[in-house]
Amino acid sequence: MAVSSDTGGARAKANPGTGTRAAVQGEPAAAGAPTGATAPGRSVRLRGGLDVATLVGLAAAAGVILIAITTGGSARAFLDPPSLLIVLGGTLAVTTASFSLGDVAVAWKNAAAVLVHQTLDPKGVARQVLLLAEAARRAGPETLRNVLPELRAEPFLHRSVTLITEGLPPDAIERMLTGEVEATAGGHGKSAGVLRRASEVAPAMGLIGTLVGLVQMLGSLSDPSAIGPAMALALLTTFYGAVLGNVVLSPLAAKVERAAEEDALVKTLYTIGAVSIARQENPRRLEMLLNAVLPPGKRIQYFDREAPRVGA
Repeated sequence: MAVSSDTGGARAKANPGTGTRAAVQGEPAAAGAPTGATAPGRSVRLRGGLDVATLVGLAAAAGVILIAITTGGSARAFLDPPSLLIVLGGTLAVTTASFSLGDVAVAWKNAAAVLVHQTLDPKGVARQVLLLAEAARRAGPETLRNVLPELRAEPFLHRSVTLITEGLPPDAIERMLTGEVEATAGGHGKSAGVLRRASEVAPAMGLIGTLVGLVQMLGSLSDPSAIGPAMALALLTTFYGAVLGNVVLSPLAAKVERAAEEDALVKTLYTIGAVSIARQENPRRLEMLLNAVLPPGKRIQYFDREAPRVGA
């Protein structure tokens, strides 16, 4: 990223079609320049894929419950369609009544997404922002147009850089990007709220099913053959409600909240970088601003340890 000599810097200025593009794309200006830095136009590597923690946790919980069931008897005794109907149908109905069909649909979509959640590494995002800031400081913000095609995989960053290259005032860029971050966080927060509400409703529906089963049992004491099914309905609905609420819905709600926090952090880093680049601030100051947002374990020392040095 850095120019290795004054001659190289003059050559970059004299030929904006070659030297400037090389600087923006992160190519070394001289053979001796370090090549370890990430090109600013290159997408940051995604972390994640299948959420192993969620899948392993849910599988382990299901396994423990299944072992307890099969050790003491038959698993078929724990299958009761009316109980499932009361818990699943009742939970979905009450949750939908608390929100809207659209909110519930989006919540389930986000819940499924966390199982294959992918997120950008905050440290990699911070380095990418600093590389963009260095390129813009050296050749001007308008030169970032060269990397726009390479940023389409990261829509928020693409929009941020587009706003910079269009020459919008820094305050306007900050308002637009901050508003988008808040709107996205609000949507994820609502999805987490839907799942939290469902996790509260499920045990309650199990209790309602228990009461229904007890009433049926007490009304059928004269018929011994009806006591068993009524007792099964009474007990299994409580079981289903507890498992659904505490083993499935509550962990998914927590995962959606965590994914929302990670997404908000990445977008906040991009917002800080976009505003700093638009204001043409020193990248070293930008590094301090980014570290103020990053968690302690994710902070970077780019200019002290990673950035190529002039004359190296």
